[in-house]
Amino acid sequence: MTNRSHSFNVPDKPSLDGIEAKWVDVWNESGVYHFDRTKSREEIFSIDTPPPTVSGSLHIGHVFSYTHTDTVARFQRMNGKSVFYPMGWDDNGLPTERRVQNYYGVRCDPSIPYVEDYVPPAKPDPKRQVPISRRNFIELCDKLTTEDEKVFERIWRTLGLSVDWRHTYATIDDNSRATAQRAFLRNLARGEAYMAEAPTLWDVTFRTAVAQAELEDRDRPSAYHTLSFHREGGEPVLIETTRPELLAACVALVANPDDERYQPLFGSTVRTPVFGVEVPVVAHRLADPEKGSGIAMICTFGDLTDVTWWRELQLPTRPIIGWDGRIVADPPAGLDSEAGRVAYATLAGATVHTARERMIGLLRESGDLLGEPKQITHPVKFYEKGDKPLEIVTTRQWYIRNGGRDEQIREDLLARGRELTWHPGHMSSRYEHWVGGLNGDWLISRQRFFGVPFPVWYPLDDEGNPRYDAPITPAESALPVDPSSEAPEGYTADQRGVPGGFTGDPDVMDTWATSSLSPQVAGGWERDNDLFQRVFPMDLRPQGQDIIRTWLFATVVRSHFEHGSLPWSTAGISGWILDPDRKKMSKSKGNVVTPIDLLEKYSSDAVRYWAASGRLGTDTALDEGQMKVGRRLAIKILNASKFALSVAGQDTAVDASAVTEPLDRSMLAALAEVVAEATAAFENYDHTRALERTERFFWDLCDDYLELVKARAYDTESPAGASARASLLIALSTLHRLFAPFVPFVADEVWSWWQEGSVHGAAWPAAAELRTAAGDGDPQVLAATAEVLRAIRKSKSAAKLSMRAEVSNVVVRGKQADHARLAGADIASAGRAEALDFVPSDDTDLHVEVTLPETVE
Repeated sequence: MTNRSHSFNVPDKPSLDGIEAKWVDVWNESGVYHFDRTKSREEIFSIDTPPPTVSGSLHIGHVFSYTHTDTVARFQRMNGKSVFYPMGWDDNGLPTERRVQNYYGVRCDPSIPYVEDYVPPAKPDPKRQVPISRRNFIELCDKLTTEDEKVFERIWRTLGLSVDWRHTYATIDDNSRATAQRAFLRNLARGEAYMAEAPTLWDVTFRTAVAQAELEDRDRPSAYHTLSFHREGGEPVLIETTRPELLAACVALVANPDDERYQPLFGSTVRTPVFGVEVPVVAHRLADPEKGSGIAMICTFGDLTDVTWWRELQLPTRPIIGWDGRIVADPPAGLDSEAGRVAYATLAGATVHTARERMIGLLRESGDLLGEPKQITHPVKFYEKGDKPLEIVTTRQWYIRNGGRDEQIREDLLARGRELTWHPGHMSSRYEHWVGGLNGDWLISRQRFFGVPFPVWYPLDDEGNPRYDAPITPAESALPVDPSSEAPEGYTADQRGVPGGFTGDPDVMDTWATSSLSPQVAGGWERDNDLFQRVFPMDLRPQGQDIIRTWLFATVVRSHFEHGSLPWSTAGISGWILDPDRKKMSKSKGNVVTPIDLLEKYSSDAVRYWAASGRLGTDTALDEGQMKVGRRLAIKILNASKFALSVAGQDTAVDASAVTEPLDRSMLAALAEVVAEATAAFENYDHTRALERTERFFWDLCDDYLELVKARAYDTESPAGASARASLLIALSTLHRLFAPFVPFVADEVWSWWQEGSVHGAAWPAAAELRTAAGDGDPQVLAATAEVLRAIRKSKSAAKLSMRAEVSNVVVRGKQADHARLAGADIASAGRAEALDFVPSDDTDLHVEVTLPETVE
């Protein structure tokens, strides 16, 4: 324990008012959180901080999980690590586009020419959006996200995140675009990325492809319709379907190969009702004999099972739903009869809902709808941000292999997941289940505008058709590029769209295709290789459990292919935030709470206290009562620190050798145990345990120890007084540092009253140093002494006496009596006891008998 002399500067009335603004400025000016890039990899702790989506507002769930990460960052920094703690902004993709559309009252139309110095409508009307060029639209996206990022940064600073604000990035900035395009080109060169024309899950509202990880099932009402398919010279075959509007897209009927009812039909054909198209009856193991009539129609495409049947049975394609979600104008191949074409014409151009109603009418007229539809409720697949059920259309898209169709890649990625240290450990099962259940590769292209463009052009043949088999790619040194506005090497701008010229890939990357490279973007991969070698692979990926399947898995995929390693060694997974009714908070439910009012009402430290009270992976309710407790703790730290410093007096040396009294040594021995437990808890990513243990000791110290040694500490003449004062200052220094990761504002405030520099640049307390100062101190002495003092107080309270009232005698019995005897003088002083009697016995419980003055009795 270092000997130091301090001069105290304690305010007359400590307060939490204005504490955030004061210390945010101090921290910013001092650079206490700046990353020291001269350190070696072994001396660095690097965090792959989640880049929040800036196309909205931060909510209390962000505060919850980011506080967890910040406690870890602060702990590691105080442990001597140079902490690489960057902040990113996830600002590309659909959420930003929607926000810009609504905010400015515009929509993107790539066919419209660019307008210099475009000014959006003075009075935006989200319902009457003005079409503008793609470039103008992207400029508005850039403008609005820049403003949103400033708002987010102010909130993060107010919360006290110890981010190094010199290290920020945005997923649409030049560095991010170059990184994403470089990684894609390397994936393409190695064969991990590929283009394919295939059935694609499609959101008809946003007119974009959707990946498996972005799906969610929602229960919707529907109905089974029994349809009659005709057999030549035989009884009709009855099928049940919830999608009669897809009848024109039917390519086969399918039944389970073991279903005896339909085995005689395998290899034969039937004719579709109304349209009269001849389709085969086939067998496949996925057909469920217990579902409906046991035989189903295969349409291209009604659901993902249709896709599997179509692919494995090598069936023809007869798509009838367009990108806009309406029935296409031209009838599909094979629908040749005049009556069938007339029937199809009544459906062409209709929405799916309207086409269903019209198809049911046609089936009733033909007599092929048997009975009335049977109403049901069943899960339907939606894009997580969409409002209409997904359709499946055939499109040309980019994919990255992820093990969905390659068993070896799947096993390799499962092995990566097992290399990762998970906190809590059970979250690894979510990774295993997701990877094990993949049924296709990762679809990374989106038919949107504000995103990272694919760095690919295609030569046009003599008829102006793109040659997708001969893509043109740029050199990495040219990145980032925008094929929609730049020409590839060897071509000129006037050759765009001209036969024999070129065309740019019109799509942008899925936002996860950029976010999955957050370690590479933040770490300077191929841009600042010195930095990258110091921070990668990173130490920690903190994130939510709902994006294990997206962000975490996708980042593992990219790192596995590019670096042959994990992107980080540890994943810390947060739980859900629940509303006061214990329901998960979500924007769709409308029960999300924004943090500003709570931060202003209770203080940032109080809100952080509530957040830190929730363990990783554990669902936690929004609890303003817990925030009130946090505020009370912060105020108590102010007041207790002021009191302890006033007792210690001015210019008191923190001299561990001065600690001589059994009670003081006991207190420091107990505090050493707290430090050891808090340190172990943090090392195991259990910040909540560290807080609980620290807080419990602090309240006991305030309630008991301070009262026990107060009188002795004021004695400036005796060694016993010097022991009390030295112990108080050692405890105060230790507790300020223990609390620093959780309540950083109040911790630095009280630290500044008597210490140089910031508590956040101080060393984390060491249990060994405290044990040295404690010498032969036994924590049981403090425990027994505090119990005796509490018994004396209880007796006075029961007698309705002042705590300053005298007591005649105190008798202490039990195994711990000798422990209490060692602090007899402190008990007598604090309890105002005229006489003390300690009677050791084998009784493990401590019994205290208090005799009050006779006048009271």
